[in-house]
Amino acid sequence: MKYTENVKGLKAKARALEDSFFAEENARILQELREAAAREEKKKEFREYLNIESEEVLDALIDLDVEPETLVAFTLVPLVEVAWADGEIQPKEREAIIKAAMERGVEDGSPTCTLLRNWLQTPPDPVLLETWRGYIEELMPSIGERAKDHLKSSSIGRARAVAEAAGGFLGIGSISAAEKKMLEELEWAFE
Repeated sequence: MKYTENVKGLKAKARALEDSFFAEENARILQELREAAAREEKKKEFREYLNIESEEVLDALIDLDVEPETLVAFTLVPLVEVAWADGEIQPKEREAIIKAAMERGVEDGSPTCTLLRNWLQTPPDPVLLETWRGYIEELMPSIGERAKDHLKSSSIGRARAVAEAAGGFLGIGSISAAEKKMLEELEWAFE
């Protein structure tokens, strides 16, 4: 009798252990499914906002934790990259970037403003610039010539204004060699 009770007890414990394992496994799978669904929803939002289909670019945006609400900040990437091109951001460059952001509707204290201020404190990961380039390259074929020209001139124009913000002596050398090089790299993305 005792043997039978031990076997029944052991079977019950084995079943409880098995049930626990499957419950944990099911919870893990469910969490993975939720994360995948959230990722796909975010991609859908990016497709709508950015008008791109490249999975690589979309994945990079998500991996960089860029939120749809911070897309305006993403359009400010060229300004930030030019400002950091010489290794440091001058106060006037910072002011020019913040001014450009405010003109684009970025509100102080918003997620976009917080992200932008982080980029102004610490140089962004190089992946950010590569992602921006990928976005521009993906976008170019899907818009008309007029829109291309406008996007290029406004992006490069704002970036050049940031580069010139630090000034120079009597306007000479107002853009550093590193900033000129970055401006050229940014222009190539539009070709």
